[in-house]
Amino acid sequence: MSKAPETAGANLPEYSVSEISLAVKRTVEDAYGYVRVRGELGRVSRPASGHVYLDLKDDKAVLNGVIWKGQAGKLRIKPEQGLEVVCTGRLTTFPGQSRYQIVIDSMEPAGIGALMALLEERRKKLAAEGLFDEARKQDLPYLPQTIGVVTSESGAVIRDIKHRLADRFPRHVLLWPVLVQGEAAAQQIADAIAGFNGLPEDGDVPRPDVLIVARGGGSIEDLWPFNEEIVVRAAAASRIPLISAVGHETDTTLIDFASDKRAPTPTAAAEMAVPVRADLIADVKALEARLSRGGSRVIEGNRQHLAAAERAFPKLETLLAWPAQRLDTASDRLSGSLRLYTERCRTELARRGSLSPRALQSTISVARERTVSLSERLDRAFGSWPKSRIERLESLSGRLKGQSPVTRIGKNKERLTRGEQALVQAFQRHVKHKEQALRQETKLLESYSHQSVLERGFAIVQSREGQVIKSAASNSVGDRVSLRFVDGRVGAEITSESSSDKPVKTSHDRKRQKTSTKEKQGSLF
Repeated sequence: MSKAPETAGANLPEYSVSEISLAVKRTVEDAYGYVRVRGELGRVSRPASGHVYLDLKDDKAVLNGVIWKGQAGKLRIKPEQGLEVVCTGRLTTFPGQSRYQIVIDSMEPAGIGALMALLEERRKKLAAEGLFDEARKQDLPYLPQTIGVVTSESGAVIRDIKHRLADRFPRHVLLWPVLVQGEAAAQQIADAIAGFNGLPEDGDVPRPDVLIVARGGGSIEDLWPFNEEIVVRAAAASRIPLISAVGHETDTTLIDFASDKRAPTPTAAAEMAVPVRADLIADVKALEARLSRGGSRVIEGNRQHLAAAERAFPKLETLLAWPAQRLDTASDRLSGSLRLYTERCRTELARRGSLSPRALQSTISVARERTVSLSERLDRAFGSWPKSRIERLESLSGRLKGQSPVTRIGKNKERLTRGEQALVQAFQRHVKHKEQALRQETKLLESYSHQSVLERGFAIVQSREGQVIKSAASNSVGDRVSLRFVDGRVGAEITSESSSDKPVKTSHDRKRQKTSTKEKQGSLF
């Protein structure tokens, strides 16, 4: 090889680092401008500034990317590591680190496979948190008064729901209009669910008894807002039972797993929300007919039962036959008795004769004579009776003068006064004696009380069940006991085997026992 002369390149222009960086920047931007780049998201960084920094890579190269803060909130999908995407933006350079990068304006998944992979990963994540558990799902009310609908106000969905409700069972419908497609749809849907739940139960706007989140069919990209975490979490947190009706029967979104019921279409959601009014009327009529037939059967059964019971009882003619016979017999006997009595009276009247004035005067004369005789006898009796009574009264008066009541009352009063004083004195002595006996018994009781024993420094040993332990042999090592002192309790544990030592009574104890026995024998209270 020939050696280059030392003066080679000496005539080339000299550039500063900034000039070179600026020239490269212009070259890259002029040559490419806006481009669409497909690749897999590698590193995804979200600093506090709000910008998003990421890497686009394939099996041979890596391209740095940046999404400015204002554009990051408008993306249709959330950048996540491992997601294959197609980014649209412009190529430029970053002179500070001598690298080139793409400033991303929009991002979309690179095909259905990437979205399905992201959807499955998100489903597993939310399922692991328990948002799809059947145990937390609520039952739908049988007949709600108010139905809240979260959908677009301009689509055919709300018209289909209202029309179906009107056909089955008209109910009050509250519409919370939202976007059901696009970048802002997810936030609006989540806010609508939370807004319905935030309504007071007794407010001016009635709180719905059931919610329907609905939209018509579409591609997976169109239905993607219903796969966003914010929507799924709002549906799972709803205290109002929620029916999801997104897409057609074959479409499945994550809100379907978090909702309490999933309807294949918005029309089917309306059918789930309310029963068929005509069917209810038919059921009520059928129940009414069954009730009527049942009541008729009960009445007929009771009638037959009564008829059977009636056959078991004797007939009225049988019950009245014997009393009627007795009445006939008595009637016959009464007729004969009356005839006999009449004959007897007629005979007596014939015997006495006719009732002439002479016969009556004779009867009256005999009665007058008898009356005069009785009057004379009465006068004689009344003439002798007062005299005897007066004599007896005078005799009794003389006897009473010798025994004057006033004198006897005075004597008895003195005796009563002396007896009262003696009784009071005896009662006072008795009370005093009983008070002394009571004080002795009280002192004896206090001496026998376990509280006085505790005050002298002793303790009561009790088991964990509260029973008093009297013998050391009833315990074993490791048992837990309670020691009761005069000021409280403490716990303790048996750490050694019991011994057979017996306490020895001192002369003082024997003397005290004798004294206590005498006090018990002397107490009569």
